[in-house]
Amino acid sequence: MNPEPGKRPDYWFPAKRRGWGWGLPANRKGWAVLLAFYALVAAGAALFLPRHETAGFVVYCAVLSLLLVLVCWRTGEPPRWR
Repeated sequence: MNPEPGKRPDYWFPAKRRGWGWGLPANRKGWAVLLAFYALVAAGAALFLPRHETAGFVVYCAVLSLLLVLVCWRTGEPPRWR
């Protein structure tokens, strides 16, 4: 996300005030990503857990979490330790 000169970048996920990583979303696009993540985790729980496929659910959540981190990395403020 390269902003125009003199324009502030429009990050979906701002950096945390303390620690490393991202905080809560800063705009509707970020909130949509986060709500989709929660909805997909809930759908995975409904799909995997009643059948006692715990390992499948863990892998599913790990993949979703990796995708969320990639979206945050791409659309969020560059993370650094604070």
